[in-house]
Amino acid sequence: MYSRFIVLLVFISCNSLLFSQEKYLTRQGEVSFYSHTPVEDIKAENKQVLSIVDLASGEVAINILMKSFLFEKALMQEHFNENYVESDKFPKATFTGKINNLAEVLSGDNHVAEVRGRLTIHGITKPVEIEAKANIEGDKVILKGKFMIAVADYDIKIPAIVRNNIAREVEVSFKLEHLPYN
Repeated sequence: MYSRFIVLLVFISCNSLLFSQEKYLTRQGEVSFYSHTPVEDIKAENKQVLSIVDLASGEVAINILMKSFLFEKALMQEHFNENYVESDKFPKATFTGKINNLAEVLSGDNHVAEVRGRLTIHGITKPVEIEAKANIEGDKVILKGKFMIAVADYDIKIPAIVRNNIAREVEVSFKLEHLPYN
């Protein structure tokens, strides 16, 4: 019994050492969104995005503080936080998912990661599928891409007076440069 415990302990220790460099993290990921209408274009950027990728399992997790989105106009930022996403009530957006074609991405056979997961914005969680360009360069794991979200899917109410200024679907772009997590 004692020898099994020692073997198990050694296996767990070796396993954690082997995979300790499988997790990659960034605290300066970039996420932006773009709304285009004939009346007005709206763009906001957030360069304080937390993201972790586990290359052993393919799991991806992203955490975005909503108040960290910066707009060209201060009034847009105020309306975004107070009226639309209600940042005090719903301070962050999150994504949790998995790279489905991890083996292809790691082998270099495919530089498009097929990521499937759940996106939570404004307290509403929806399943999403995203294609991300994936590059593993030295000790960096880089994921970047774009996808569309429908504002109504996340119960974000747009007042009638500005309804023509904000697109019903918003383009979300991301660039996440991960480094080994220690």
